[in-house]
Amino acid sequence: MEIIDCPSPNFGDRPGNATVDLIVLHYTAMTDADAASKRLCDPETQVSAHYLIDRDGKIFRLVDEEKRAWHAGAGSWAAQDDVNSHSIGIELDNDGTSPFTDPLMAGLETLLADILGRHKLSAKAVIGHSDMAPDRKSDPGPHFDWQRLAKAGLSIWPEPALKGDFMRDAVTFGYSPHHDEATICRAFRARFRPFATGPLNVADISLMAGLARQYPADGATHASQGPA
Repeated sequence: MEIIDCPSPNFGDRPGNATVDLIVLHYTAMTDADAASKRLCDPETQVSAHYLIDRDGKIFRLVDEEKRAWHAGAGSWAAQDDVNSHSIGIELDNDGTSPFTDPLMAGLETLLADILGRHKLSAKAVIGHSDMAPDRKSDPGPHFDWQRLAKAGLSIWPEPALKGDFMRDAVTFGYSPHHDEATICRAFRARFRPFATGPLNVADISLMAGLARQYPADGATHASQGPA
């Protein structure tokens, strides 16, 4: 795997003994990777990520993994409310309205396999920006192919369960209890039922119940502690 160094000044130290527990996926929502790189490396923006993958599949390292990149912002996932300090951020070259290119997805798969292996993380450690900040963010959005990652063992996909309580199960899976049903449903659908519309329905409830049963947030995200 070839990684091109493109250092950003926008980072800090991870506090204390903070470990990497999550990988957060973003889209750039910009015209191309060059524009995104300039923004992520501009000290005035105070934003960054550890990696940027362009549409041709090239991987750029902006911040070393041992450092705290400024990519997640306010939000939480499971019990973790300082996501920046405990995550690796990956920006994907995509405008938010188009399919993600095959070379980009292939590059992401290679990078994720490497990161998950080195940090001994399970596939459920890979989340979207909209998972941890559903009230603010929509990336990587409904065009992102989560099922492809799941089939490669690099993310998760649920089996529907017969019964469930949508909000209770959402919190069990990892969503913050401080968001309302509509906000969580929107983020959940973008990832697990892309382009679904209308009010909460049986399909939403059964899939969220499956997530809560198969991938509870209180289970291990580290592969060395057991399967997720």
